[in-house]
Amino acid sequence: METANREAWQATADEHAVLEDLMQQYGSELKRIAFLYVQDQAECEDIIQEVFISAFKNLSGFRHEASYKTWLIRMTINKCKDYHRLWSIRNLIYKPAVKLLKGGSSAEEELIGEEDAKEVAAQIAALPGKYKEVLILYYYQEMTMQEIADVLEIKLNTVKSRLLRGKQALQAKLEGGVGNGRV
Repeated sequence: METANREAWQATADEHAVLEDLMQQYGSELKRIAFLYVQDQAECEDIIQEVFISAFKNLSGFRHEASYKTWLIRMTINKCKDYHRLWSIRNLIYKPAVKLLKGGSSAEEELIGEEDAKEVAAQIAALPGKYKEVLILYYYQEMTMQEIADVLEIKLNTVKSRLLRGKQALQAKLEGGVGNGRV
């Protein structure tokens, strides 16, 4: 019986080490994805915490059919979708806080850049989920179309068409002048 307890403890210790590695390796990236979905820093942190709790609970059942990164991104997207399904959350007005970091720019250029980044993030957040997730993974996470297909468990051609339609929808929203009051 003592050997079984020791083996159980060792398995748990190994899972803790794996989880810690995953948190350090992918935490920032997952947080960025969640923020782009929900546009709320506190909610984003809660989502990432839920992702890592789920990951820990399901670590022993991980089948290695995909990479840990793919698995975690898929969980993050699903948690973000769950967040958007909540009735009370759908009725909130999102206030994006994406900051554009540039070196050597004037204060005015930085302000304009921040406003543009906020506008783009807000317009992406307003897109239907199937376009939003592809745009976020492609542009913000710099994933290939094949990686996106793997993460979302959809066909490569579906990724291509959603990316094209998402870009067209985003362009139409941005050119439509929503929030673009600059002369």
